[in-house]
Amino acid sequence: MVHFNQAHETEKSQVEALLAKMTLKEKVGQVNQKLYGWEVYEKTDTGYVLTEKFKEHVQQWDGIGVLYGLFRSDPWSAIHFDNGITVEASAEVANMIQQYVKENTRLGIPVLLSEECSHGHQGLDSMITPVNLGIGATWNPELHEKLMAAVAEEVRAKGAHLALVSTLDILRDPRWGRSEECYSEDPFLAAQLTEAVVNGMQGKQADLIPEDKMIAVLKHFAAQGNGAGGKNAAPASIGERELREIHLPPMRAAIQSGALACMAAYNEIDGIPCHANGHLLQQILREELGFNGVVMADGCALDNLVALTESREKAAALALESGVDISLWDDVYPALEAAVELGLVSEEKLNDAVRRVLTLKYKMELFDNPFVEKNPQRNKEQSEKINLESARQSIVLLKNDGILPLKKELKRIAVIGSNADAMYNQLGDYTPFQRESRVITVLKGITSLAKEAEVVYEQGCGIRSDKEEGLEKAVRLASNSDVAVVVLGGSSARDFNAQFDLNGAVINTTGEEEMDCGENVDTADLELGGLQLKLLQKVIETGTPVVVVLISGRPHAIPWIAEHAPAILSAWYPGQMGGQAIAEILFGEVNPSGRLPVSIPRSAMQLPVFYNYKDGGYKKDYYDMSGDPLYPFGFGLSYTEFVYDNLQISRESIAAETLADGEKFCISVNVTNIGDNNGYDVLQLYIKGKAGSIIRRVKELKGFKKVWLAAGETKEVRLELGAEELQVFSSHNTYKVEQGDIEIEVGNPVSSLGAALNIS
Repeated sequence: MVHFNQAHETEKSQVEALLAKMTLKEKVGQVNQKLYGWEVYEKTDTGYVLTEKFKEHVQQWDGIGVLYGLFRSDPWSAIHFDNGITVEASAEVANMIQQYVKENTRLGIPVLLSEECSHGHQGLDSMITPVNLGIGATWNPELHEKLMAAVAEEVRAKGAHLALVSTLDILRDPRWGRSEECYSEDPFLAAQLTEAVVNGMQGKQADLIPEDKMIAVLKHFAAQGNGAGGKNAAPASIGERELREIHLPPMRAAIQSGALACMAAYNEIDGIPCHANGHLLQQILREELGFNGVVMADGCALDNLVALTESREKAAALALESGVDISLWDDVYPALEAAVELGLVSEEKLNDAVRRVLTLKYKMELFDNPFVEKNPQRNKEQSEKINLESARQSIVLLKNDGILPLKKELKRIAVIGSNADAMYNQLGDYTPFQRESRVITVLKGITSLAKEAEVVYEQGCGIRSDKEEGLEKAVRLASNSDVAVVVLGGSSARDFNAQFDLNGAVINTTGEEEMDCGENVDTADLELGGLQLKLLQKVIETGTPVVVVLISGRPHAIPWIAEHAPAILSAWYPGQMGGQAIAEILFGEVNPSGRLPVSIPRSAMQLPVFYNYKDGGYKKDYYDMSGDPLYPFGFGLSYTEFVYDNLQISRESIAAETLADGEKFCISVNVTNIGDNNGYDVLQLYIKGKAGSIIRRVKELKGFKKVWLAAGETKEVRLELGAEELQVFSSHNTYKVEQGDIEIEVGNPVSSLGAALNIS
C-alpha cells in the first residue's frame, strides 16, 4: 500500500516533471475548456467519428485540457436519441477521444471529461434524481451520500471525470429561476448536504480517486442565490459578514471533506465579479479556507470581463491573477498565450493553474490509464432503490385534514392537473431527453398502485396557458369521482422553440412553452401560472374530496390553496421515480417525512421571508400583510405524531477559551412516536445568541437528526455543539466565540423544548 505522503510526493514530482516539458501553448491548452462536447463527434450509420473541429482544436493547442458535455443531451445542444451517444457507446467514444489525443500530441496528456450532474447526469438513459430542493427536503445527508455515489458510479463508467454539481447556492429569493438547484435557504443544511456530495462522489480517500468515483465541481462560488430581485446573475448586494455567515459555509464544509474543484459564480459582490475577485478566490478560498483544488469558470463568464478590461488579453490576465484555473466556452482564455507574451500576467501564474489541472488528472489516474472499460458491471437495481427512497423522503406533507392516506376501497379516482402526467415537468432543468418508460408520473404511479379503482385522467390546463378547453371536462371527471388528486405547479422543461444564450440559458420563450422556472427564467409573481388556480377552485366547488400535489422548482405562493384544500403535498421536482413515491404516500404505503428546506411565502410582496433574519428589533409585519411565511422553514407533517421530552444539556456554562480549544457539549432529548404508524421524525436544533459585538439572527439551525421510530417507540437523540457552531464573524472581522447567553431550541417549528447556555 502506498501511504498518503508517499503518494503525494509522487504526484507532485510527476506533475512538476511534466510541467517542465510543456511549451507556453501546451500550458494554455490545458486550462482551456473551449469546445462544446457535442461538437467533437458525429453519429453515423456505422458508429461514431471524431469531427474536424475537434482535431483542429487539438492541433491548435497540441492537446486539450478539459472537454465539457461530451454526453450532454437537451434542446439547447440539440442532442437526442437519434444523434447522441448511447450508454452502450459512451466508453467507446470517450476512449476514441483519449486515443486520438495520446497519438496526435507531443506529450499525449489525457483529457478530463466534464459533465453536468445537477440531479443525475444530463446524458441519455441516465438516472434522474430529485432536484436539490427536494434533496434538501429529505434532511438526510447519509441517504444523499449514497445517491451521489450511485450517480458517480454511473457517470464514471461512461468515461467522464468531473461532475458539475450545484451545491453552494443558498436560496434567499424564490423568484430566482435556479431555485431548484439550491438545497436550502439555510447554510447549515446546505453544508451538510454538500459534504455528502463530496464524500459520495469522490470517496473519502485522501490521494487517488477510486475507479467508480469522480471529482465533484461544486457550483457556484459565491452568493449567486442572493441576486438582487431574484434575477439570474444579478449583483449580490451583501457585505462580507452576510457572505461569510450565509454563503461560505457549504464551501467550507466541502473543503474539510476534501473538495477538489468548484465553479465561480456569474454574479458580482460589491461591484467585483466573482471571476475577477482575487479577495474571494485567492485570499478567502485558497489562503484562509485552505482550498487546493481547481476553480472553473462558468459558461462564457470570462467574456463578461472584457467590459472591465477592454481587451481579451487583459481579461485573461485578470481572471488568471484572480484565481480562475479553467475556462468554459469563452474567447478569453485562448488569449492567455498573448497575455503572457505581452507581460500582462506571469507564466508562473499560468503554471499554478496548469499544476492544479494536471493534479486532477493524476488523482484520476489518467496518466496510467486514460481508458475506461466498456460496459462495466453496475448495481443498477440498487441505484434505483436509492433514487426512489430519495424521492419518497423529499415529499413534504403541508396539510392534512384527515383525507390522507387515501383508502384502498375507492372506486373512482380522478387525476387532474398540469403536472399529473407530464414527465418532463417533474424532472427539472438540466434534464436530458427521456424514454417515456423510464419516468413514472403521478398518473402512472396512482394507476399502478390503485389496481382495484378506476383511475380517470384529464389535464385540465397547462402551466402558463390561458386556454380553457380542458377545464370543464376535468371538473366533470372530478364531480363523478370519489376523490380528485389535482397535480399543479411549475415546469423547467426546455423546448426546441426557445431561444438560448451561448451558455445554454434561456433568453426568450415564444409564449407557447410551459417553462416558468429554470436558468434565466425568473418570475416576479410566485402564484401558480395560467389557469391552475381556477381549475382547482372549480374542482373544489364540486364537493369531491381533493388532494393537491405541487410539483415545482421553487416555493409558490399558495394562500388560497392552503385555506381551502383538504390536503397538500409538496413534491418539488421528484425525478424519474417521483410518481411512484407520491402514490405510495397518497395511499399510506410510505409515511411522509420531508421537511421544508425553504420557507413558503404568502406572496412575492413579502420577500424576503427566510427564517434566519437579523433580529434588529424592527417591526416584522407589514401594515397590510403578515411578515411570517405561509409555511415555515423546517415544517412538515406526518401520518403519525412525535413528542419531545427530557431535554438534557451536558453543561449550562462553558468558557469561550474551552470551546476554542476544541471541547464540545452534548444536548440530548427523547423523541417518542405516540401515533399508530411507523415513520421518520426530523429533530432540529436551533440557537439564538443573546449578546455580542454584532446583531444576531432570530435563530440559526446548528444541528439536526433524521430518526426512524416505530409506533410507540422512544429514542434518545444526541447532538453536539462546539466552536464551529457557536462562533460568529465578529465586529473585528475575525471568527470568534463571544461571551454571552445562548438560547437553545430543540424540536421543530410546531413543537420544541428550550434550554440555555452561558459562554463565559
